[in-house]
Amino acid sequence: MSASIFPPKSATDPRKESLIEYPSLFPIKVMGPKVDGFVHAITTLARQFDPAFDASTVELRDSSKGNYLGITITVTATSREQLDDLYRALTSHPMVKVVL
Repeated sequence: MSASIFPPKSATDPRKESLIEYPSLFPIKVMGPKVDGFVHAITTLARQFDPAFDASTVELRDSSKGNYLGITITVTATSREQLDDLYRALTSHPMVKVVL
């Protein structure tokens, strides 16, 4: 009988474990064109995933040439699933170029 070289599987999948404690405030940076409606579109998405989202906490930063706008939204993260869903919604939005 040979012993396995792989450690036994744990009850939890390490890929599912999170370093984030929920709930917590979680900043997300979004970059897109500096056009009318961009900030509103991002804050509307944030509210869909965090009904208590406070738009007064939004931080804006112009790119060096002024063509793009960086938006930092801070949501109350309640689960990994919520953050994943919000990230997917942001990255699939036609105005969004980058999400960090």
